Amino acid sequence: MKKVLILGANGQIARLVSEKLLKEENVQVTHYLRNSRRLEISDSSREQIVEGNVLDVKMLTKAMKDQDVVYSNIGSPDIANKTKSIVEAMEAAGVNRGIFISALGIYDEVPGKFGEWNKKMCGSSLPDFRRAANIIESSSLGYTILRGAWFTNKNEVDYELTQKNELFKGTEISRKSLASLVVKLTLSPELEVRRSIGVSKPNTEGDKPAFY
Repeated sequence: MKKVLILGANGQIARLVSEKLLKEENVQVTHYLRNSRRLEISDSSREQIVEGNVLDVKMLTKAMKDQDVVYSNIGSPDIANKTKSIVEAMEAAGVNRGIFISALGIYDEVPGKFGEWNKKMCGSSLPDFRRAANIIESSSLGYTILRGAWFTNKNEVDYELTQKNELFKGTEISRKSLASLVVKLTLSPELEVRRSIGVSKPNTEGDKPAFY
């Protein structure tokens, strides 16, 4: 039985990930979030909810006991400190495999006018996301960092990947696509280990996302 801990479990992508994982046999999901009343479980034999703050390293370490994979759906603000706490707890609990949501543009990898637009829209948060990525990359973990393009709610799974040392492609990605990738990495933990990958929908290049 594969045990998966989802941090920030009330997030939209986290909910999609949980839904997809529970369609698989031999998977147990633990939802970790600050307010447990925001979430209801559908299968008490395979799900549990832990109420807690990711900055509480002691509680987080306890929740990580015996987990196989940690998926962090945590975002800003204060993402670097939250990530530091998560990494510390994973190393203390002996959990190696971690999948982390990050932001595009943290390596100045987004080219052209879209890169300029992205910096204008979320530039103030990018240094903190970069610090968070540095913490993950400096750890002993078998991590994968996911830098998704701008999210849509389209009912589609269609994505392409770029590596850390490559220019980012595309301007958008569906939450469903990103969730599918998270599930794939969770079920096949040998994929994309110790890599930071960009995720976008093919053929969506432009000066900004089409929905803006």
